[in-house]
Amino acid sequence: MQSGARLGLILLLMPILLWLSLLILIPHIDMFLVSLRERVGVGQYETSFANYLTFFQEPLYLWTFLRTATMSITATIITLIIAFPVSYYIAKIARGRTRSALFLLCLVPFWVSELVRTFGWMILLRETGIISNLLQWAGLVSGPVEMLYNDAAIMVGLVYTSMLFMVVPLVTTLESLPDEVIEAGYDLGGSTLSVMREIVIPHAAPGIVSGSIVVFMLSLGNYLTPTMLGGKDSLWFTELIYSQFIVRFNWELGAAFGFMLLLLSSLIVWGMLRLTGQTLERTMG
Repeated sequence: MQSGARLGLILLLMPILLWLSLLILIPHIDMFLVSLRERVGVGQYETSFANYLTFFQEPLYLWTFLRTATMSITATIITLIIAFPVSYYIAKIARGRTRSALFLLCLVPFWVSELVRTFGWMILLRETGIISNLLQWAGLVSGPVEMLYNDAAIMVGLVYTSMLFMVVPLVTTLESLPDEVIEAGYDLGGSTLSVMREIVIPHAAPGIVSGSIVVFMLSLGNYLTPTMLGGKDSLWFTELIYSQFIVRFNWELGAAFGFMLLLLSSLIVWGMLRLTGQTLERTMG
């Protein structure tokens, strides 16, 4: 009976083990080995850290790396600021069909692909787009206004495409907070600000951290939104990785870039968990 149960457990875990091994573990090991290869001649390679040295010696690579990290952190903070009141209203104030309708409104944009969503922002923000025409019609500007191909357009796209991944964990966490606890806070003389600071935000901390981790990783690894809304002059680190792999066929340097991005995301997630006093098990569980 015990051997049968063990076999059943192995069979149940087999898909996730295969997925982790074939699509995550083995490719990353292979990519790390590729990143350690230095081309010394035609078809000749030596093992070294030359590709990582190239990354640290080229200012453009470092600047793009830091810029991508900074903008991803900023997009995560903006997404949290926008999503928290929306999530609180859905979880604690809205009732019945209103709650379902609001949650559905957050979900609707994800019924279409990221390409279509990003193209929608291009229609709104381009020189001949709806917003530019409205500003001219209202007399606020004298000519067409180009709002694409800058950091602000990239930020709008990143926040929009990541919003649901912040709202869902926040709503789930806030729903587990009993209304009686909030009412007790007010009964004891607390203001809205103190109740939020002392009761709601500490309770929602696991949702805040898990949502922030997902949004940050999505922003850091995003390729389509920075490329379409930022234009050719707004470099994103994933564009450099794509360029090394696909355009220049320099897989060794591209693999080193990929590992630097993995290291960056791991360090920032670890720092976020340490800063907030959360654990990965509590955040994800």
